[in-house]
Amino acid sequence: MPAQIIDGKQLAQSIRLEIKAKTQEFTNRTGIQPGLATVLVGQDPASQVYVRNKHKACAEVGFYSEAHELSDTATAEELVALVQKLNKDSKIHGILVQLPLPKHIPESVAIDAIIPEKDVDGIHPASIGNLVLGKAGFVACTPAGVMRLIDSTGIELKGKHAVVVGRSNIVGKPLSLLLLARHATVTICHSRTQDLGAVTRSADVLCVAVGKAKLIKGDMVKPGAVVIDVGTNRNEEGKLVGDVDFESVVPVASAITPVPKGVGPMTITMLLWNTLQAAESFAVEK
Repeated sequence: MPAQIIDGKQLAQSIRLEIKAKTQEFTNRTGIQPGLATVLVGQDPASQVYVRNKHKACAEVGFYSEAHELSDTATAEELVALVQKLNKDSKIHGILVQLPLPKHIPESVAIDAIIPEKDVDGIHPASIGNLVLGKAGFVACTPAGVMRLIDSTGIELKGKHAVVVGRSNIVGKPLSLLLLARHATVTICHSRTQDLGAVTRSADVLCVAVGKAKLIKGDMVKPGAVVIDVGTNRNEEGKLVGDVDFESVVPVASAITPVPKGVGPMTITMLLWNTLQAAESFAVEK
């Protein structure tokens, strides 16, 4: 029996409806409209599209949003000054600096400048530290979305073997910690893992986030595994493909995310979720 296709677009839409309803109730009760500010440095076309999509999503759920743009010649000091201004702005509850930045500005400078209370991207050192310690805090949006997708399959993670292929700071590492917090036994693989297939074949839940098109083949997957494909790559024809060879894995897995319409739609949705949580925390403190 072929795998259940996990529809990330449908799940994202249902969560956004929930966010919209919660936002309306929250704003009616407190008079506060959740606010997100994006900061874009330079003219990267892909980043411009991502930022536009984020503002469109904000409008759909009833958020206030601001788009700030700096030229690609802006200095790190100018970027930090803008972030610090937004830190103090009571209309703004979440700040997102769109990555990548121009090469002359270290990403850590921008990320560290955001106060943890407004780090709705979940990548500030304090947010990562809270995740490691099992404390409350914002979780990076893509890993948070992956967990929602896994939960939608109904699998019980406790005691299961979860394998994460990829060790990036924004996906692989935080996702591993989230799985560990749910009592899964977690193995992290990367480019230097020997006999990758031997490890992935032991996974009850396999999450792949390395940016290598169709790296995981059907013979590398345990029959009945849940497979989450975080990869987005362009093939020779310009078509979007994942890190998993979808056609060969579908007959083996019990559930799998497609690319596109799998993990992608969940990332912005979890950004909205985090921003609403930030606004609710601000209202409590107020």
